[in-house]
Amino acid sequence: MRQLWLSSSRDSAPRLQELRALAGQAGITVVDADDSQLDKLADGERHQGVIVEIAPRPGDPETQLEEALESTGDAPPLLLVLDGVTDPHNLGACLRSADAAGVAAVIVPRDRAVGMTPVVRKVAAGAAETVPLVQVVNLARTLRELKIRGVWLVGAADDAARTLYDLDLSGPTALVLGSEGEGMRRLTREACDELVSIPMAGAVESLNVSVAAGVALFEAVRQRRG
Repeated sequence: MRQLWLSSSRDSAPRLQELRALAGQAGITVVDADDSQLDKLADGERHQGVIVEIAPRPGDPETQLEEALESTGDAPPLLLVLDGVTDPHNLGACLRSADAAGVAAVIVPRDRAVGMTPVVRKVAAGAAETVPLVQVVNLARTLRELKIRGVWLVGAADDAARTLYDLDLSGPTALVLGSEGEGMRRLTREACDELVSIPMAGAVESLNVSVAAGVALFEAVRQRRG
């Protein structure tokens, strides 16, 4: 965290006083600003009297992914791959579920997909600071490298014959989901070791990508807990 802006008109609020004290303890610069300044910094988003400037996560994508895989120790890593998700609300919700499920990293392509934005951070509710978001130039190549490392690639596809509940997800696994409208791209789909569907009992044909991610991740969590 680089800097914290607090509303001068709401400075008496206990929550803002607590933030000011915590920032002081952490050595973070606090700037008093009026609401018009905060509105400008927030670029139209609701800020609730607080805006934070956060430094980007250091390191190149390969280093970030390597560190994420090593951070799991002896436990089999669980990864989430999102191919072309463009809605920041969906990415933020996926990060939040990924944090809750103990995911080592969320992998996304750098192009034609949303990256880390203020909206993503807000929806993630803190998970953007705990789960590495690894933006890669060539997603298909990254998936091939994961396979070489022994990570099983499981893609979600509505037309898959097998369901999510038919597979053993307790080993090193990357769950792969596609974009909101088009699903996985061809090369991403072909890179997967298995394709699975989520059984649907109602009239709708598919789930929102963030909901599907949550369902898939916590099936993996359930299996890993025995």
